[in-house]
Amino acid sequence: MRRLAKPQDIEAVFSIYAHEKVVPFLTYEPMLLGAFEGIYKELVDSGCFYVWEADGSIAGFYKATRYPGRVRHVALLGTLAVDPRRHGQGVGHAMLTDAIERLKADGIRRIELYAESDNTHALRFYEKLGFVHEGTLRDFYKRADESHYVDEYVLGLLVA
Repeated sequence: MRRLAKPQDIEAVFSIYAHEKVVPFLTYEPMLLGAFEGIYKELVDSGCFYVWEADGSIAGFYKATRYPGRVRHVALLGTLAVDPRRHGQGVGHAMLTDAIERLKADGIRRIELYAESDNTHALRFYEKLGFVHEGTLRDFYKRADESHYVDEYVLGLLVA
């Protein structure tokens, strides 16, 4: 089930965000919970950061931001992750299928997301959902513990 994230969800969200299989593919370097508080507050305050609950606990999350003006028909999905302990259980599929349907019902015709070129698991998943690789941002992503830069892929899905 999808719902807006609440301040009291911080520890559950952080446990997923900081997981060693997740954190390499999100925006920030690994950190302690105290350092995450400001980031989490911004996510909650945005009014567009959602958690996905399954079996009574938070199993994933994402941010869905609608662009303004002439691109009001476009939404950007980001800060997207599923608890690695739930991979392969259909949580990600249920969460994103629900997000896509809700965005479509809200008048969205195009959904975008960005994924690192070395996140092969996620790229296969997004492709199965119908997202198409539309472009590459070369040397866009840099992890502190790696000497090289990683390309970022722009993916798009037309829903109308």
